[in-house]
Amino acid sequence: MVNINSNVLKLLFIACFIASITPLIGSAMALFMGITFALLFGNPFDLQSAQLSKLLLKVSVIGLGFNVDVMHVLEVGRSSIVLTIVSITAIIGLGEILTQLFRLNKNTGTLISFGTAICGGSAIAAMAPVIKAKQDEIAVALAIVFSLNAVGLLIFPWLGHYFELTQSQFALWSALAIHDTSSVVGAAAAYGPAALAMATTIKLTRAMWIVPYTALAGVFWRSEEKASIPLFIVGFLLAAAINTWLPEYKPLWQIGYECAKALLVGTLFLIGAGISKKVLKQCGWQPFVMAIILWTIVSAVILLLIIDGFIQ
Repeated sequence: MVNINSNVLKLLFIACFIASITPLIGSAMALFMGITFALLFGNPFDLQSAQLSKLLLKVSVIGLGFNVDVMHVLEVGRSSIVLTIVSITAIIGLGEILTQLFRLNKNTGTLISFGTAICGGSAIAAMAPVIKAKQDEIAVALAIVFSLNAVGLLIFPWLGHYFELTQSQFALWSALAIHDTSSVVGAAAAYGPAALAMATTIKLTRAMWIVPYTALAGVFWRSEEKASIPLFIVGFLLAAAINTWLPEYKPLWQIGYECAKALLVGTLFLIGAGISKKVLKQCGWQPFVMAIILWTIVSAVILLLIIDGFIQ
């Protein structure tokens, strides 16, 4: 790690963050900047940037709703019920098998599987109290998911172009295969505007299934914890409803949407800056390999089904 004056380091970090919310920096570049900064210099605002990234992600997702038709959101949810239930259940089941094969801690394996199946960090945060996961189990699962998110954001657009996916195909693949909402949106934004709108809708529709699945887990774990729909999803739906039912203010909603996209790129820089050497070492090789195998199988199978037309 490169040593540098702390005040200079802080100013450099702030400058990189400000640059990342300008049109000069794209989603993948912002994430790469954050990771590189953290590995070379460390994060001078470790706690603050972690808290700010969570807030900005929620605000960004809500703002993206200003470019979405709420009726389309409802239609996506209605038409994808069977696909959602089957895919989430299958991914969690496969994760349980891999957890047994690698002899992982049950809670860690469950959190990784749940994060892979639905929506990464949000799903892990919702499931953790239900299964009474310990802090170190949560930290490992989050570190792995965020690390794979970074990889997904960088390689998925390239793979999409390699396999000549349409924007709708890529939106579907990224929303089903990439863990976290932030990376789904970032990868889709790099692929195209149509992919961004569709991927965001699909991913947030899928995220609503956090509630029934955590409730079901509560039955198996005999937990008294209750899950609730994340408020940023409600905000996204409200923004989409405003955009749909108040079209006369479309220029205003478009400004909100453009600001949300800029904030999202800044959020990706902060997320990247949270991936340090310490975090990577804490994960260990077994849960990391388990998560990579699970993610690779899920991504490959979903891609094949999309290319063959089984998932549309």
